[in-house]
Amino acid sequence: MSRDRETERALVSLEDVEDARDRIDDVVHRTPLDTSSTFAELSGAASVGLKLENVQRTGSFKIRGAYNTMAQLSDEERDVGVISSSAGNHAQGVALAGQLLDIETTIVVPEVTPAAKIEATRSYGAEVVVEGDIYERSYEYALERGEETGETFVHPFDDPAIIAGQGTIGLELLEQYSALDTVLVAIGGGGLISGIGTVLKAHDPDTRVIGVQPEGAYHAKPSLEAGEIRELEDVDTVAEGIADTRLLETTFLNAREVVDDVVSVSDREIATAVTLLAERAKTVVESAGAAPLAAALSDSADLDLEGDHVGVVISGGNVNLSEHAELTRAGLHELERYTEARLAVEGWPTTVGDVVETVESEGAELDVLERARRGPADEPNRIPVRIGLEGSGREHLERVLEALSDVDGVSVLERSLA
Repeated sequence: MSRDRETERALVSLEDVEDARDRIDDVVHRTPLDTSSTFAELSGAASVGLKLENVQRTGSFKIRGAYNTMAQLSDEERDVGVISSSAGNHAQGVALAGQLLDIETTIVVPEVTPAAKIEATRSYGAEVVVEGDIYERSYEYALERGEETGETFVHPFDDPAIIAGQGTIGLELLEQYSALDTVLVAIGGGGLISGIGTVLKAHDPDTRVIGVQPEGAYHAKPSLEAGEIRELEDVDTVAEGIADTRLLETTFLNAREVVDDVVSVSDREIATAVTLLAERAKTVVESAGAAPLAAALSDSADLDLEGDHVGVVISGGNVNLSEHAELTRAGLHELERYTEARLAVEGWPTTVGDVVETVESEGAELDVLERARRGPADEPNRIPVRIGLEGSGREHLERVLEALSDVDGVSVLERSLA
């Protein structure tokens, strides 16, 4: 087959996405679009609409592509079963699709996969095999096993059927948000933005389709600019759901046709977006899902959203509560609404009561209060104490720390506010 024919087969069309919608319509949720005047004001946009795929079945968009792919398998392929590799959302999408279609599924996960995600995948009836210290080893093992057993490998992103399934989000966006000018979509392997971009560009070529990646996994723009796939040696980001090292052939070809630009955001900006989504939109979002909003709110991304009607795809919400708490605490730090301090306290525990009373009287929240490990510089007749404070802003927290300094028997030794 010629190179041109291969490219033609890899490219996804609007018709492919419309067929996928017919196929999955009775299975997936039509997720809500939540317009936010707060985020419009913070970003400078005319309006911002959050496409909430975090409330999709299994907690992310992945069921769309997985079901569309597996529903097209032959009877023989269904009888043998499918295999896939994933450390998170794709695993649950494949497992649920298998349960609904009565197809046996095996998911290979790396050793670092949280136990909660493994149990969630098993709850849909999948066999989970733990193999490999990192995802790439799990991926390789799944491919090798599939060749041996005949199980069909369901790729997390590099498959036209996967891309078409994810593209059904674009159809819903157009129905829910007709004034759309710009859409922001996270990029990991590129399947999601390829599908959504296919729909939006077919509807209006002037609609801007902007990809968003973490700084520590920023491979898509160099690839698109070079006209060939560029691979990172490693990745380093809190957003593990989009911590891929490269696009692959199918997603690269499709993204090249429909993506206008790719911007990067820092992990700190992502944490801030997670925090604001919890506080202002009352929604729990994983770090990868918050990356597009982080870009909308970022000064460094230089998106120029002024006057635009902006769609922000919130791709998933599968985050455990302790991780979410850490992200929101980091976000509050970035917003200068959280500080940690080290105190020297005389007269434990009586003086601790004065500390609590002072914080409350100043209208702040005491998040942490615990005895700290004694260091060489600590006075032997004082108890070192670590506190965490949440307030309305930097000036408020400074006032609280000053008030604590005035409490008898309390000295503020260190503070995280510079």
